[in-house]
Amino acid sequence: MKPISFYSIAVACFLTFALFSSYTDEEAATKSNSTTTGEATDLPQVVKAISLNKTFDLGGEVLPTHENFDVRERLDQELLRNAYYHSNTVLNIKKANRYFPVIEPILAQYGVPDDLKYLAVAESDLRNATSPAGAKGIWQFMKATGKAYGMEINASIDERYNLEKATIAACKQLKKDKKEFGTWTMAAAAYNMGNTRLRKEVAVQRTKNYFDMNLNQETMKYVLRIVAIKEILNNPEQFGFYIDQADKYQPFDYVTTTITKTIPNLGDFAIQNGTTYRMIKLLNPWLLGSSLPNSSGRTYQVKIPRR
Repeated sequence: MKPISFYSIAVACFLTFALFSSYTDEEAATKSNSTTTGEATDLPQVVKAISLNKTFDLGGEVLPTHENFDVRERLDQELLRNAYYHSNTVLNIKKANRYFPVIEPILAQYGVPDDLKYLAVAESDLRNATSPAGAKGIWQFMKATGKAYGMEINASIDERYNLEKATIAACKQLKKDKKEFGTWTMAAAAYNMGNTRLRKEVAVQRTKNYFDMNLNQETMKYVLRIVAIKEILNNPEQFGFYIDQADKYQPFDYVTTTITKTIPNLGDFAIQNGTTYRMIKLLNPWLLGSSLPNSSGRTYQVKIPRR
């Protein structure tokens, strides 16, 4: 084998060095470029703080965000949590279009500020949810409280899932607490933690001002969460949510029929009324089983899809 000349080795070393230098320079330039233009290479996104330079209120009661840093920061946290909880907030915007037209006139009828409709969003995300403690429905009533407000609750019927009746009960509860504690913010706090517990805290802390109170962690967030939800749902585009009207969930289109007798089978009832069992259940979630027992001859309003 012929020995490799010194010249050949030198040329090979030069070419290798030139190639490596070229690659290194190009990579450095790319990184420098990316840094200069502000482009993120791993997680491209724009995350901004939310401006608090405005007046916030709940039911006309102004929050002391300018003079109380604690209230300002708690509101900031709830605005950020809800603004950047994208899927949940989009769904709430969509569902509000269906349920607020039912809730709003009832609040007006009972003299409760329209802003308190956002309490239902804070409670359940406008779902017929069940809490770990057993509260049910969009307004999250416990069984004893629901019965105290005249809602029928048994194995076949649970009117905590009847939006109209539950909203009326919520209005009565909020007005009762407003009368005792003096403000809608305190009424909302009582709705969350219970008026007995709040009454005890008022006695200990010597104040009825929600923003001056030291309460449990959930109630400390609660009123600020309602205000944050109000801000976002009232001005979704300002928070980056662009939902076309056609993409929102539409109000149910139905007629009601008065029932004073037992319905042995809701499937048969649905067919007789030109609809399906599924639609009857969607429109009347308070009907728990596959029938409507009514031995006492009570009057029920059952919703049926409009034909």
